[in-house]
Order: sequence, then structure tokens, then C-alpha cells
Amino acid sequence: MSLRLYGIGALAASVFAASAAVTAAQAQDGIYVPLLTYRTGAFAGSGIPIADGMHDYLTMLNERDGGIGGVPLIIEECETGYDTTRGVECYESVRGNNPVVVNPYSTGITLQLIPRAAVDEIPVLSMAYGLSAAADGTTFPWVFNPPVTYWDGASAFVKHAADVEGGFENLAGKTIGLLHLDAPYGREPIPVLEALAEEHGFEVKLYPVPAQDMQNQSSVWLNIRRDRPDWIYLQGWGAMNPTAVREAVRTNFPVDRLVGVWWAGGDEDARAGGAEAAGYKSLNFHGVGSDYPFMDDIITYVHERGLSEFPRERIGDNLYNRGIYNSMLVAEAIRTAQEITGKDVIDGTDMRLGLEAMNITQERIAEMGMEDFMAPLGISCEDHSGHNQVYVAQWGGDAWTQGTDWMSPMTEFVRPLIEDAAQSYAAADAGWPERTEECP
Repeated sequence: MSLRLYGIGALAASVFAASAAVTAAQAQDGIYVPLLTYRTGAFAGSGIPIADGMHDYLTMLNERDGGIGGVPLIIEECETGYDTTRGVECYESVRGNNPVVVNPYSTGITLQLIPRAAVDEIPVLSMAYGLSAAADGTTFPWVFNPPVTYWDGASAFVKHAADVEGGFENLAGKTIGLLHLDAPYGREPIPVLEALAEEHGFEVKLYPVPAQDMQNQSSVWLNIRRDRPDWIYLQGWGAMNPTAVREAVRTNFPVDRLVGVWWAGGDEDARAGGAEAAGYKSLNFHGVGSDYPFMDDIITYVHERGLSEFPRERIGDNLYNRGIYNSMLVAEAIRTAQEITGKDVIDGTDMRLGLEAMNITQERIAEMGMEDFMAPLGISCEDHSGHNQVYVAQWGGDAWTQGTDWMSPMTEFVRPLIEDAAQSYAAADAGWPERTEECP
């Protein structure tokens, strides 16, 4: 585990050893936002652009605006290596410094922190990852997973497949494969896919990939060739994704019937398949590329000042943009919490209020310079995800394009499953804390 502490306000970003970690006293001078990141290990190829995107957006707010509401942000990274044990150690190292939120950036780490959130009164922001059932704010009042859950994503994928096939009735008799990392993250879509299969008459085939075999999937793809699924949903991460795209091309699986969850939409994931990967698809909930006003500010206030580690020529990569989106959610929740409480320096309890009241309208999107980058977003006390809109991105051979219009997930189908799963989760833990205040 290592800590990287970045400067406050207009100070240049500096890297310190663990002994220079933020103290609780220092955290009182600003708003402390720790970032659990992974720049090393088997998942570093995906983790690095996300870490840089998260860091660069928050740094831009410090450099351009002096922070949020006149209060500088204290940004500290803790290296997890995408390892759950190290992630929990990172959490232990930062929780005493009054963080307003924790970004685990791992489903495994998130699952370990969920029981801690209510005790420590630190919101957990697992942006579009983690436990789908945590979208039920009445059962999980300290956990947030906007803009959509994995269960929303699985439903959006099936909805897209139905659109291509000419209607849900045409899914009957089809086979849909789930190619997934054999870990809690990878298994998340299974309940929704199986429920939708029962509803619409298609068959689900599971193709788990152990972490040690992410770059050696030949046996899995032999099974796929044998089963001849009509569609494959890819719930992979790190080195698993480019390997899957290469194998799809090598085995002549139609790449436009291979659709990744948003975490399987990295530029390097698709580029690994070469020219024949054109047509590969991935769900997405933010824009691609760099042609946005806010990105000009990141270049001006961060890259041109030497405060970013991300290569200038790769600005706009999908996963870099993903990290930016994550930090945008953090910043907007802080801003909302300041407005609600009247405080400049907020704490975790205030941050939870800001998250539950977050309503990013089209007008606010324009104010942030994010027009065409994101859809309006809202979450509430009861609904900590919002089940917001997504679209299907498509790889054009050298860059991602928006392949479909924005669409809503199948919320009316997914939401009851989430509420049932949340109740089951709480019932399995006799000491699960109930929400102490009613939703307005």
C-alpha cells in the first residue's frame, strides 16, 4: 500500500511517502477526498487512465476555482493494486482523516466496506459498480452507485439485443452468453439475465474466466464456438477485455454481437482486436473524445501546468473520461451539500445529504461545460443509483462513437429485484443497522 498526496489549491501536485499522509488536522484545512486507485498489477492498464481522470478533474477545480465553494480539495491516492485486502488497508489509513467520501474502485473492496459505511458515517461511492442491491437507499443509506447499476446494464444490453432482433418476442429461442470474470464483479449480471431469460424465452450460457486465465481464454472460446450463442455480454476487466476482443476476432464471432459492460469499453480493449474489431460494442454513460469545454480547462489548468501524469495525446480516452465522470459526481455532491447545510467545509454526514439530493439538470450540465458529455442525472433518498440513461458505444476502428441514442434501462423490471435483494442482504445479517431517519 502506498499513498500519493497532491497539493492543495494552486500548489503543484507532489508525491509523498506513506509517512507524509494527510493527518486529520490537515484535513480540516480543506475537503479531504481520498482516491483508492490501482496503477500497478494485472488491472493497471484499466486503472491508470481512471486514476488520472479522477485526479485531473479535481485538480482542475483546485487550480481554476480554488476548490469548491472557496474550499480547496485535498486529493490523496492510495494504491490498492485492485486487491481487496490492500483496499481495506487503504480505507483504514484514510478513514481517520475525515474523508467526505470513499471511492473503492473495486467491487470486492466495495463489498468489504459496505458494512463499515454506516458505522463510520463515511459515504461509499461505487460509481456504476459494486453491489447492485445497494441502490436501495432505505437499506443502504451510506452506499451510492449512480448513474446505473450492473443490473441496469444487463437489462440495457438485453434491450439493445431485442431492438436489433426486431423485438423482445424475437429473443425467444436465442442463446445469450455471459463472458465474465470469475469474481463477484463478473457474476453481478447473472440474476437479471436469468430473470429476463425466463421472461422472454432465451437461454443464458455462462462463460467464467478465472483471474489467472484472463490472457489465456482459448478453452473458453472453444466452448463458445461449440455453443454458438447469438449474443455475448462481456463483463470483464483489465487484461481480460482485450483478450476477449482478440479471441472474438480470431474465432470469427460477429463483433457487433459482442457487447461489453461499460468497464469493457476501454480504447485499448477494442484496439487489441485490430481492424477487424470495428463494430465491437460497449455500454456507456458519458461522452467519448475530448471536444468539450471542460476538457479545455483540464488541458489549460492541469496538463499545461505539468500537474497530470496522463499522456496529453490520450486525453479523451474512454476510461480517462470515466475517471472524470466519477470526480464530477464527487464535486457535485460536495457543492450540493454545501448549499443544503450552509457549511463550507463539510463532513461525511453532510456529503450523504448532498448525494441524496443530487439533481444534475441540463442547465447545470451546460454550466459545467459538459453538454453532450452526459445525460441529466438524479438520485434520491430511496434510490441511490437513479437508474439513469445509457447508450451503446461502437468501436469505429480507431475511436469510439455513439452507436445508439440514449436509452433508459428496464427500471420497472430491475427495481423490484433490487429491493428484494436488499431485503435479503439485510435479513442475512441480524445486526444490520436500519436507516435512522426517514426519507423526505
